Amino acid sequence: MSNNNKHIDTNGFDPLDMNNYRIEKLPKRSKSKVETILSNIGGPLAIVLFVLIYFVFQPSFLTNINADSLSDFARTTYDKLGSAEFSRINIAMMAIFIGAIILWMTEAIPNYLTSLILIIALVLTGVLSEQEAYAQLGHKVMWLNIMSFVLASMLVKTGLAKRFALWFIVNFGKHSSSIFLSFLVINIVLSAFISATTAKAAILLPIFMVISAVYGARGGDKKNNFGRNVVLQNLFYINIGASGFLTGSGANLLAAALITGATGIDIFFTDWMKANLVVAIILMFLGYVVATRIFFPLKKEDRLPQIPGGMERLKEELHKLGKPNFQEIKSALLFLAILVFWSTDKYHGISPTAIAFIGAIIALMPRIGIVKWNDVDIPWHLMLFSAGAYTLGAGFKVTDLPSLSVNALFDTLGFGAGTPFWVLYLSLTFAMAFSALFFQSKTMRTMIFVPIAIGVANRYGINVISLALPVAFLIEHVYMLPFNSKPAALLYETDQYSLTNSFKFGVTMLAIGWIVNIIMGETWYRYLGITPDGVFGLF
Repeated sequence: MSNNNKHIDTNGFDPLDMNNYRIEKLPKRSKSKVETILSNIGGPLAIVLFVLIYFVFQPSFLTNINADSLSDFARTTYDKLGSAEFSRINIAMMAIFIGAIILWMTEAIPNYLTSLILIIALVLTGVLSEQEAYAQLGHKVMWLNIMSFVLASMLVKTGLAKRFALWFIVNFGKHSSSIFLSFLVINIVLSAFISATTAKAAILLPIFMVISAVYGARGGDKKNNFGRNVVLQNLFYINIGASGFLTGSGANLLAAALITGATGIDIFFTDWMKANLVVAIILMFLGYVVATRIFFPLKKEDRLPQIPGGMERLKEELHKLGKPNFQEIKSALLFLAILVFWSTDKYHGISPTAIAFIGAIIALMPRIGIVKWNDVDIPWHLMLFSAGAYTLGAGFKVTDLPSLSVNALFDTLGFGAGTPFWVLYLSLTFAMAFSALFFQSKTMRTMIFVPIAIGVANRYGINVISLALPVAFLIEHVYMLPFNSKPAALLYETDQYSLTNSFKFGVTMLAIGWIVNIIMGETWYRYLGITPDGVFGLF
């Protein structure tokens, strides 16, 4: 019997065959009882609350709006529409927002369908014109996402991503602990090149699933702490690695655009990386320690390969790839060129989206290119979902609902003009971090909480960057529950861990991430001039 065949079980399944872990081959998880209940009540609940908010409830902070408290953009809308109509579209905005949040959280219908309903609802209620609403599919961050999927598909098609990951694991993953740390490094490198966390998850999933199988973790009734560690740590690394780079995700770029729009100060690739890459590396290492030492400690048997010759199979997979071919070399050179241009944007002024655009065009160019359009894997349902979130953000900009809501809340809590900076910093960063327990989209959290931070800074006469940028650095903490992000939903399908495993590890790392953000606000961010006097002003 060949070395490959001896691993095949009685059902004809080879746990070391990477093709078995392609996304389209992952088994469809059945919903739990709680998920089924939420799905069943989500639709009716969303409709009832929309009707109540839009037609019955009349919040005083939306019916008695002080025009002087509005942003310049919203003030223009107010002057154009008048007080009564401006109040009406704010109430409509709140009703649509609450309805969409419930549908997204309960998954009563597919999230892209919720986005389509949201877009047309904003048009029919008059919050946005058709031109404004439909134009969001052409948002520059949308184009960055599309071009990033083109470039990620190039990596997959040529085999360069697989070669790099296999080479790293084979050479540096000889022990269980070094395997986890190898994935940490791999994720940092991929985060610098790939702007889509879902694409990173898709590239790495077959590799860490094979390694899990080597160590006896097959999912279902064959779960063990090695499998929990390798999948949950990768989920954490995929997201937190993205937080170290401006181009790590579209949400990071969106946050930078919102801050630049409010301040006129450009947030460059190098600025973001200098401020938060070190934070990302610290958190990723802490995630490794917390997972392997506290929640999922490895027993002696978990540290040993359970399938004879398992790591040899990975070496075979790497050997099958042969020497790097011309297409792989071109892919590597193109990506390095893109990274160089991204990291020097402060000097040449070309936006990350424009650079990705140029790179994708070169990759798709006939004869001299690397990949064909039919080889590009763009998840259009995710694009539609993102378009809905951007349209929601456009509605917030027109109505100024986030600032109006925060002002009303702060007035209720008694936050007056003399409120200390540390109270605002802790409140806003806490809200951004722990909102990940309830919100499905990084883009939506960005659309909500970064404008809120900008509004609070303006309200209290504080430098916008000192509040909004630390809030933006918490965007990528989306790994606790399956609905938190697309990588979370994808990796949950591996069946290597339970919802409880994910939540207890995730919420612990979320709390640690928030605490680290506070410490950095007092030290590193202060040194860089982001928080002028630190958070508490201790040093």
